[in-house]
Amino acid sequence: MVAVAAVLAILVIGGLAAYALGAGSSAAPSSSMSGSSSSATSSTVLASVPFPSGGAFNTPGNLLITDQYNNRVIEVNPSTSQIVWSFGSGNGSLCNPGQGAVIDPNDAERLAGGLTLIAGTGGLTPPQCVDNRVIIVNQAGNITWQYGQAGVNGSGPDELNVPVFAVQLPNGNILITDQGNNRVIEVNSTKQVVWSYGPSAGPGALNSPNSAELLTNGDVLIADEANNRVIEVDHAGDVVWQYSQGLNSTAFASRLPNNDTLIVDSGNSRVLEVAPNNQVVWQYFTNDSQNSNPSPTPSGAVRLANGDTCIADQVNERILMVNGANQTVYQYGMTNIPGVGPDQLNWPYSCSVIGDYTGQTVPQGLGGNSSDASSAAPIHVSMQSGAGSSTNLNLSPDIATTLRDQQQRPRMG
Repeated sequence: MVAVAAVLAILVIGGLAAYALGAGSSAAPSSSMSGSSSSATSSTVLASVPFPSGGAFNTPGNLLITDQYNNRVIEVNPSTSQIVWSFGSGNGSLCNPGQGAVIDPNDAERLAGGLTLIAGTGGLTPPQCVDNRVIIVNQAGNITWQYGQAGVNGSGPDELNVPVFAVQLPNGNILITDQGNNRVIEVNSTKQVVWSYGPSAGPGALNSPNSAELLTNGDVLIADEANNRVIEVDHAGDVVWQYSQGLNSTAFASRLPNNDTLIVDSGNSRVLEVAPNNQVVWQYFTNDSQNSNPSPTPSGAVRLANGDTCIADQVNERILMVNGANQTVYQYGMTNIPGVGPDQLNWPYSCSVIGDYTGQTVPQGLGGNSSDASSAAPIHVSMQSGAGSSTNLNLSPDIATTLRDQQQRPRMG
């Protein structure tokens, strides 16, 4: 009972109530291969699984969502489903890449100091509107760093072609998935490309890559979308692992703390977890719920510290939070109904929970290794699970400290 209590207690984190799991749920994904969904239609919280409280701007537990066809990135307090911060026009008809605006963003990440990293992907459907920037903005919406030029396609210095994904590395550099150029590049603060991957031919050649994450071993995990696979490449550019079985348009991949790989299999409307032996140990289909689009093409998914999964269910116009038993514990957006009003989205492409970097590249100053002496040291929090095994989680320092305190408190029973 002590081990169970250690998991089920899960946490109040720096003002974030990070989830007290309800009966029948678990802190790890179920091994069940079913993919049934809740019939929740909008802003729904499963009563037995309280959602984090969230709060004002940059509160741990808030949701960060790229609302693609509304040309904006929004931060939502899940306890109220109110937007507490946004960047961009919120008007999908505008073509105005520049200061204070972004076109069809596909990815966003919260950095230290309340900064936000955004991939300005640009519109690919007529009328085409080119953005081609990766930008960092502050709370006021001012651009503090930019790579790529608004409205310019290219592969030369300070040029991109459909950037779909970007993460800040622990050393402060930015890893950019430059889809139209079939490459992944690492760019430093002075806009120099210090590493790149994208062979023009051979088995390692990319075809519309859609995400890239730096792994703790120094390799890079790439969702090679149009090649219907996920590959892991080392720093020398050699493919050291790949998975492709049954995949159809791989939109995202991340390496979980238990060494499984979380994959968004967009063309099959599912998110799956694959063990190191290439066995599927969990999957969730986003087109099973009431009123669902038959082909919602989910585009992003991240595993959270408590075992839930945040899914950007793109054409279903919603963000889902599902637990290991495949129950919907929270939803933002109205299923299969696009819009820009309260509780509405238009092709949301990614979601994340502020302060939780489980399975993701940890930005500089939030817990990763860094050459910058001012950055926080790595934080390894061991959570007990199942048969006494433990898992290290990538959490920002305030969250990690509170979780550790929760685990070390005397327990009753």
